[in-house]
Amino acid sequence: MKSEHPAASVDPRDPSLRDASLADVSARGFPRPESVTAVIRHRLRAEAAAGYEQWLQRIVPIAQRFPGHRGVDVIRPAPGSSLYTVTLRFDSLAHAEDWFQSSARQALLAELMPLLAEDEQRETLTGLEFWFRPEPGQKPARRYKQFLLTLAVIFPLTLLVPMPFHWLAQRWPWLGNTIVQHLLVAAVIVGLMTYVLMPRLTRWVARWLYG
Repeated sequence: MKSEHPAASVDPRDPSLRDASLADVSARGFPRPESVTAVIRHRLRAEAAAGYEQWLQRIVPIAQRFPGHRGVDVIRPAPGSSLYTVTLRFDSLAHAEDWFQSSARQALLAELMPLLAEDEQRETLTGLEFWFRPEPGQKPARRYKQFLLTLAVIFPLTLLVPMPFHWLAQRWPWLGNTIVQHLLVAAVIVGLMTYVLMPRLTRWVARWLYG
């Protein structure tokens, strides 16, 4: 029976922080988590949709086993189209490349090729630029619209997200530390923006954003 070995992962901890003084910790820069989104487009041959859906059911759980995987979204074709758009999120460019260059993905891609009407298209976007990435044929979003939409999301978050931390600090005094609290608030806001709010909002207001 073939044994399964868990995928190796990167340990993000810094043990030196355990013995660091308050002054040393205060002097450190804030962590800068990297966000990488890979956009993959597959245009299918006629009558290949059923086979492609079966292929997706196989490849998605395989990708999820790779270190740094942060989620996948599948945008299925509009009526009359055969274009699937798949977005994969990783915590770093290195982890993204580990998946894309892996033998497992190459084997699955070889199975996919007979279903495609043209070669796979792939873009790897780092940081937050994926928020305002137009679909093929769309004009880029104007900068003032990017500014207004981002402001409209960040402003209420900066008011609402700190509230539970202020309440929790009454029970857990360590949360009252200004640096710790600001770091946690910033992490929650960036996480909500990147993984929850902006991907959905940019789709909901796409007509205005790219019009």
